Parts: sequence; structure tokens; C-alpha cells
Amino acid sequence: MSGTIKRYRVMAVFSGIMSLLLWFVELPVKHLLHNDSLASSLTWIPIVHGYTYPLYVLAAINFGLKAHLSLKNLLFFILAGTLPVASLIAERRVARRYS
Repeated sequence: MSGTIKRYRVMAVFSGIMSLLLWFVELPVKHLLHNDSLASSLTWIPIVHGYTYPLYVLAAINFGLKAHLSLKNLLFFILAGTLPVASLIAERRVARRYS
């Protein structure tokens, strides 16, 4: 179980960081500043975020099944990856409860 927890925690932190970068760096530069040269240098952020979230979902499902979470809690952990800070909060909850 410790490997499952580590995988989930790593993916939760990485997914949270990528969400923060997407929401608070890439999107404002692209839509508020209208700076095309800077926005083109940040195109890697949505790409990495797009590949990170499915891996986060798989890690959350793997953790939820091994921890015997209810469907409600499993959905919470999966959806936590959609909000910039929620996956970081979920990771802390897992660290306190299961480590």
C-alpha cells in the first residue's frame, strides 16, 4: 500500500502544480496580457497538464480501490485534480490519514 500512496501523492502534487501553472500563469498571459510571444513560450503547460491529469486519475483510482474508499470519497479524490489547489489538499489528507 505504501507504493500506492507514494504514487498518488506524487501525482497529486504534480497535478496541483500543473493546474496552478495553467490557471495562474498560462491562461492570464494568453487571455489578459495578449502577449503572443510570451504565450507561445508557455504552450508546454497545457500539454503537460493534459497528460498529467489522466495519470492522476489512474493513481487516484488505484489508491481508492486499495484503500477501500467509498464511491463518494473516490469521486472526491478524482475530481480534486480539476481544481488548482484541491489535489494538494487531498494529498495532505491522504498523508495525514494513511501514512
